[in-house]
Amino acid sequence: MFARKLVMFLTSSLDRRNDEWERQTWSQTLEAEGKSQAYHDILVSALTRQLVAARPDTVSTRTIGIMGQAFVWNAMGTVPAYGHLDRVLSGPTDEAWIDPWAQLLTGLGVRFEMGWAAESFDMAGGRITGARVVDGAGNRARVDADWFIAAMPVERAVPLWSRAMLDAEPRLGLMRNLVTDWMVGIQYFLRRPVPIARGHVAYLGSSWALTSICQAQFWRGEFADRYGDGTVDDCLSVDISDWDTPGILYRRSAKECTPDEIAREVWVQIQACLNDTGEAVLRDDDLASWFLDPGVRWNAAAGRNTNDTPLFINTVGSWADRPDARTAIPNLFLAGDYVRTDIDLATMESANESARSAVAALLEAADSPAAPPARYRLHEPPELEPMRLIDAERHRAGLPHLLA
Repeated sequence: MFARKLVMFLTSSLDRRNDEWERQTWSQTLEAEGKSQAYHDILVSALTRQLVAARPDTVSTRTIGIMGQAFVWNAMGTVPAYGHLDRVLSGPTDEAWIDPWAQLLTGLGVRFEMGWAAESFDMAGGRITGARVVDGAGNRARVDADWFIAAMPVERAVPLWSRAMLDAEPRLGLMRNLVTDWMVGIQYFLRRPVPIARGHVAYLGSSWALTSICQAQFWRGEFADRYGDGTVDDCLSVDISDWDTPGILYRRSAKECTPDEIAREVWVQIQACLNDTGEAVLRDDDLASWFLDPGVRWNAAAGRNTNDTPLFINTVGSWADRPDARTAIPNLFLAGDYVRTDIDLATMESANESARSAVAALLEAADSPAAPPARYRLHEPPELEPMRLIDAERHRAGLPHLLA
């Protein structure tokens, strides 16, 4: 079943993907009902809930198919430009990526104004004339500029669209249909290196759809010498992708657990997967401390958590509601993982690609002689092109795929 569906997708025309596959959930495509638990855990859930926090009964098959296709080509080594299958940073995110990037931009003359939040945009003559911002103390200001790029998550962007902006660019209104979910991390600092795997680990069947990676093996230098007080030798970084299913320890969802309970529940779920052969791969005395993403906040009165950093999810039909980097407002451009790009998944790669698209569109709109940034397309095997052409003709004629 799975192999046949994969071949169907690989040989489908782009029109069929954007139409038929976009309107079908991953569960529907894999005909998940009545299949074994292993089929659900590995093929239905692991490729969706654990890797991208998407629910298999709501996520678009087009999205999972495109990313699954890229994963297959990457694993086979047929696209050298894709690089290693499981690439990771060589240090903490700030140290390895954010700080060097900020230093580079500062050296180029960029000025960062920290601590301000956007409240609204002003419009006149069909163009954005200014952005209204506020700081933590309630001080307000207006930022005037010729060009504006709204580079923010979808849930932060949508409240900024005024009636005048929606009239000028109706597609901005469709963004209200886009869906977010939770995929949030917790870190465990360990007293010894734990040899789980040389890369990412998916804990198949775990209640909270957990994935993890042991960081020290990839980071530069000796972990204990560079980080902490010298007593910690590793960092087990875990993503929690299902915040709605009851756990195995407290029998409550992650949204209903305090930070202490989340830390204990995740630890127990990982131990249940790693220590199931009788060998204590992960021991209680390995744990020195833990740190939950500060975006998650416990509300004692409500008995639930809130989350400042939800993740955009590619639900069925959402492609039609997603904007391009260039809008109908001539000096407004969009960047974020929800913006349409060839990397159709909520990842840093898609966010970066949308930023490159926004810059390219801005340079074109400004008649700038500067060369636009490089943009990238996912690999489509030329060997399959004849079959995709056949399917394109069948789709135009209203006929199903040959393997359907």
